[in-house]
Amino acid sequence: QVQLVESGGGLVQPGGSLRLSCAVSGIMFWIYDMGWYRQALGNQRELVAAITVRGTTNYADSVKGRFTISRDNAKNTVYLQMNSLKSDDTAVYYCNRATTVFPSWGPGTQVTVSS
Repeated sequence: QVQLVESGGGLVQPGGSLRLSCAVSGIMFWIYDMGWYRQALGNQRELVAAITVRGTTNYADSVKGRFTISRDNAKNTVYLQMNSLKSDDTAVYYCNRATTVFPSWGPGTQVTVSS
């Protein structure tokens, strides 16, 4: 059974940076396209970044040019580098499969952008 554990969130000032990590276990990680999702209070969960098994990336317009997704197949880990953070980026961030999501989600990691 897949296990997803996100980490790296925190409180950061506008314009700051954070790097999120997601450790994945229980599956052959290297055969899945992966994504980072976020859910702000009162909003639906949305996909903000995705990476294919070959490393092709895609981003939501709201984060394009500021966020970078990457993966390390040797470590079964997917990362999200977030730069130039804005208050609108405040949310709980989750990783999961980029297309048909796994039924279980990790606990997520809270990112709060505030001065």
